Amino acid sequence: MSTQEITLRSTIGGFTAEGKLHTLSVWFILALRLMIGLAFFQSGLDKVLSGSFSAAGYLQNAPPANGSPVADLFVTMGSTGWFVDFVNVAVPWGEVLIGLGVIVGGFTRLAAFFGAFMMLLFYLGNWDISHGYINGDFAYMLVFLSVAAFGAGRIIGIDQYIEGYDLGGETLIERYPWMRYLLG
Repeated sequence: MSTQEITLRSTIGGFTAEGKLHTLSVWFILALRLMIGLAFFQSGLDKVLSGSFSAAGYLQNAPPANGSPVADLFVTMGSTGWFVDFVNVAVPWGEVLIGLGVIVGGFTRLAAFFGAFMMLLFYLGNWDISHGYINGDFAYMLVFLSVAAFGAGRIIGIDQYIEGYDLGGETLIERYPWMRYLLG
């Protein structure tokens, strides 16, 4: 088994962060991707198969009851019929599709972005800071962001094949560099 360390360096706003990443870390990045993908896929599949998922009661009642700082927004969403209908489809099927995308490593950054966005909404809707501001919803959001940042879809995932697809002597990513924001 061959292992080594890789130096990572990034500068944002004049501040540079630098560190060394052991090559064995690739297996933990893969584990994070599979764990969050399976969790989302299973949660969404349970909702889809039950056939009885409804967000209306949650949107109207849970955020005000738990003191969410955006409770009024959730109540408004839960009182808007077309929006509730949209959420009743978007949440279960979104979880299934996000989970599948992350599991197979296809359009991973796009899936992880929407997963992080959903977790942010869950974090605000399930507001509970009695033990601090960090809870499971917040942690899952950070896992999704980590999966996206690491380009985890390139690790035993189909993004590596999509990115390298030959378009007449040029790879897909070379021809369409903006796709790096969706793949990886």
